[in-house]
Amino acid sequence: MVIDDDEKILDNISKALRLEGYDVDVANTGRMAIERSERRFYNLAIIDFRLPDMEGTELLTVLKTTTPTMVKIILTGYPTVQNSIKAINNGVDAYLTKPVEMDVLIKTIKEHLLKQSKENEFDEGKVADYIETRLRKLNDYPPVNSELTTGSD
Repeated sequence: MVIDDDEKILDNISKALRLEGYDVDVANTGRMAIERSERRFYNLAIIDFRLPDMEGTELLTVLKTTTPTMVKIILTGYPTVQNSIKAINNGVDAYLTKPVEMDVLIKTIKEHLLKQSKENEFDEGKVADYIETRLRKLNDYPPVNSELTTGSD
C-alpha cells in the first residue's frame, strides 16, 4: 500500500511498482490506510511522513498493531534528525527522502520483502518444529484407560 496525499506521487509510485509485478493499493490519508489494513493483509506500506490527518510516525504505530510483520518505509520531503529518530522509534524499516529515485525505492522494497519472506519461513519452521515435538511428547505418554475414565465395570 502506498500512502501519500500527493496524487502525483501516488500515481508514479504505484505505476512503477505495478511494472515490477506488485499488486498495489493506495490511500491518501492515514485513516484510509488504517481502515484498509484492518480489512486486508499488506506486506508493505510506503508512508508519507506528513499526511493530512496524522504524521506518518503515528501511522507506523497503528500499523504495527494491525499488521505486525508489515514492512514500513517512510518517504519524507522533510528529512531531519528528529523525524528520522521518531520514525526509528516507531518501527520504520527504511527512511527515504523525496524526491525518491524509483530504482532506490524498488531496491529497498525488494531487500525488505526478501528479509520478511525469510523471517516468515523461519517462523513457520519454528511452529512446525514445535508441533512435531509436542506430538512426540504426547505419544510418549501411556494411553488413557477408557474403562477408568468412563466408570464402566
